[in-house]
Amino acid sequence: MKTSLVSLLAIAAALTASAQPSLTIYNQNFAVVREHVPLDLHAGVNAVVFSGATIHLEPDSVVLRDPAGKVAFRILEQNYRADTISPGLLLSLYEGKTLDFLTRDATGREILVKGRVIRSGYVPNFAGAQIYGQNFYQQQLLEQQAAGTPIIEVDGKLRFSLPGEPQFPALTDDAILKPQLAWQLAAEAPARFDAELSYVTGGMRWEASYNLIAPEKGDTVDIIGWVTVDNQSGRQFDNARLKLMAGDVSKLQPQDQDYGGYALARKAARDEMYQAAVTEKAFDEFHLYSLPRPTTLRNRETKQVEFIRATGVKAKTLYIYNGVAVGPQYRGWNLENIRNNRDYGTQSNPKVWVMREFVNSEANGLGQPLPKGRTRFYRRDDADGRLEFTGENTIDHTPKNETVRIYTGDAFDIVGERIRTDFVLSNRNDSLEETFQIKLRNRKAEPVEVRVAERLYRWVNWEIVQQSHEFTKTDAQNIEFRVNVPADGETVVTYKVRYNWQ
Repeated sequence: MKTSLVSLLAIAAALTASAQPSLTIYNQNFAVVREHVPLDLHAGVNAVVFSGATIHLEPDSVVLRDPAGKVAFRILEQNYRADTISPGLLLSLYEGKTLDFLTRDATGREILVKGRVIRSGYVPNFAGAQIYGQNFYQQQLLEQQAAGTPIIEVDGKLRFSLPGEPQFPALTDDAILKPQLAWQLAAEAPARFDAELSYVTGGMRWEASYNLIAPEKGDTVDIIGWVTVDNQSGRQFDNARLKLMAGDVSKLQPQDQDYGGYALARKAARDEMYQAAVTEKAFDEFHLYSLPRPTTLRNRETKQVEFIRATGVKAKTLYIYNGVAVGPQYRGWNLENIRNNRDYGTQSNPKVWVMREFVNSEANGLGQPLPKGRTRFYRRDDADGRLEFTGENTIDHTPKNETVRIYTGDAFDIVGERIRTDFVLSNRNDSLEETFQIKLRNRKAEPVEVRVAERLYRWVNWEIVQQSHEFTKTDAQNIEFRVNVPADGETVVTYKVRYNWQ
């Protein structure tokens, strides 16, 4: 039977895909690496070496198996080495021995000086990562800071620095250039197959960020979201398949590591140009996002991929005035402390917050789980069409159809003033009436709506007995007045609250 060109191409594509490394990256500074290791085993004990592991590999996370489940073998022994060859390591191997050091004399001519290495001053860094820079002398300087200075004996005298650049003999057979895994594998019968190697490694993370672009006037924004992947694992991954796991995955880490997890989201593009976008699916209690095509992820590289592009998203501008200014002297106070202090909450905050709010729905051009990340706001100047930066903040993990509200700064032309005008405590000390006056001044050329947020902080049992404007109860101890303030004008809001401790 004649094999078609299409079939050959399909077979070649399948073989290429099987050889590609695959990474699932979590935003907790770790990743799961999967790749294929060709094994040619004979019956009995086999020595197998894999060069190409990361420098932050967790050895007890390694899984080596036959993905087809047809070959039976056992791992008798596993060794992980990360002591890759470097100037500091080589110097430590020659402690007690004599080396040639290349230096220059007063005329600039290169000469060799013999010196016996008493102490190298070398100490490996965390997880086997050595402390080195661009050249040997920078490396030596870092080594001195980490482990003390080297000691070299030259002509019977001790020097606490290198007399020149050390000249090392050829590498030994035991030297390694890359971190490696070495196994002793026991096989019952000869077998040749591609084993699957999986392990957890540190030094990799991802995060999301958003750019929101608004016209000079109006309540719409264009949103561009990026996924940023950072590889500090000590290894380059060529033509790798990348997945990003979102959710709070339980992972034991050292105390100086970040325990948080991030929820990553996907946006299915709405025209053919963006059909090959980052795709998302629910996975257990998490979300798994796949980049559309293989990519090379170099060591110490930061790679960005656009994962969301939405235009004309309705995002209202909100002005919110929370006039209570509470100083640090009240930090940690409970309701009982607040109840008995008549001056609590009487200081005024003049700032009116500017916030943007949008619904994460398909009807609003979005409709996907959004990951936690930084948001940057830009507004287009109609005079020259240029974008001006107007603020930044962060959003938390936001499921589909939920509302996002982001603080972008304080209003320049809108100010507030909050004062207490009356305070009456009952003779029996079982009730209290407190009256406030809130002034809002708008120096803009157009009217604005300001949302006045008031917290009824004295007690959980309260009643508004007088008010100048209608309010909404937002929760058990918070109310909100929505107030229209005329252009270049002022609006005054007053209310009286009664607390009961009966």
